[in-house]
Amino acid sequence: MANVVVIGAQWGDEGKGKVVDIYTEYADNVVRYQGGNNAGHTLVVGDEKVILHLIPSGILHDGKRCVIGNGVVLDPEVFIMEITRLKSNGYLKDDSMLLLSEALHIIMPYHKRIDIARERNSGAKKIGTTGRGIGPAYEDKIGRRGIRLMDLLDEKAFTRKVKEVLDEKNLILTQLLGDEPFTFEEIYNEYMEYAKVLRKYAADTSLLLHREIKAGKSLLFEGAQGTLLDVDHGTYPYVTSSSTCSGGACTGSGVSPREIHEVVGISKAYATRVGSGPFPTELLDDTGEALRQAGREFGSTTGRPRRCGWFDALVARYAVRVNGLSGIAITKLDVLTGLETIKVCTAYKYKEQILDEIPASLEVMELCTPIYEELPGWSEDITGAKSLAELPKNAQAYVTRVQELSGAPVVLVSVGPRRDETIVLRNPFERG
Repeated sequence: MANVVVIGAQWGDEGKGKVVDIYTEYADNVVRYQGGNNAGHTLVVGDEKVILHLIPSGILHDGKRCVIGNGVVLDPEVFIMEITRLKSNGYLKDDSMLLLSEALHIIMPYHKRIDIARERNSGAKKIGTTGRGIGPAYEDKIGRRGIRLMDLLDEKAFTRKVKEVLDEKNLILTQLLGDEPFTFEEIYNEYMEYAKVLRKYAADTSLLLHREIKAGKSLLFEGAQGTLLDVDHGTYPYVTSSSTCSGGACTGSGVSPREIHEVVGISKAYATRVGSGPFPTELLDDTGEALRQAGREFGSTTGRPRRCGWFDALVARYAVRVNGLSGIAITKLDVLTGLETIKVCTAYKYKEQILDEIPASLEVMELCTPIYEELPGWSEDITGAKSLAELPKNAQAYVTRVQELSGAPVVLVSVGPRRDETIVLRNPFERG
């Protein structure tokens, strides 16, 4: 059996949750390796919709161990709310099947307040942060000021570390951002209550995953956001604060790169983006609004409307290259149903130049205009298709063209939001 990484191949919101939910059937462990509760994965099982922000999507399957790795920043309040909601709906019957890396970093209340205040004061330079404290938490991690789960579970260590940074955080809040300060007592009292709940989930998850691999167990790594939001490889500075690409699966979990066998990139049949930043194929017309409504393109975390546009082959090729994609899963193909003509971006035009790769410069990318290839659409309902052969000819041709332009084989096609509305072309867990 293989160990498989599932990542977003665009700007996030590609439908990773559904694909992870499907692939969990073949995995023994599901590992979330980066991000925080700024990500939202929506799953539809039967008539039930479940939205998860922190806990891996595999939690909906009995007998699958779910791990939140060291690369994640965790908001204890959100985590506790999520497990409470899952249990009330009949999931997570065994707490031992959900583990938190004792090395992950904790989102503190000052992180959230700083995040919101900064965005509020940014004016036209807003990044589009969700205000969940993700960025400030990662800043403290890199600045070696962070508080990890192991610190939260050690009352003396937690007290010392909070006191070491609180004066500085309050200075930032009051003097630079014009916001209210925190007292040590309010933070201590709140977080000691969280510690009582989190303690039973804490573990050396890197060691546990190593032992699982040695025992022949399979791992499914679940990323958040998407390739173009990677802090190093995305459209910086309009990015998230962590490594969303496939390499982040190793640094965010403590698993060796030699243990990764397949990387599947998830891409919508069109493109969306939330927040600010360049988006060459964005549609600011009735077609863009039609895609937004048909695809229900509103953030599961914030409710914000997503920017919508045509499929961008340059983005797809970039994702294939920087992630080493062994396959692409196309989601929301059904949203294109009813369009007479469907466009695909095959190149950019920048001044008098034709570009067939994403430019490194953000300033250049913002001035690029897309060059399109037009494909005929289809009007038939495709949600019941169980194979590519059951799709309308034009839909089959569209999938084939996406594969050709991307440079990686299509391994899955989602034709509806439900778990059973999926065409699986190749199972990445079956090696050879």
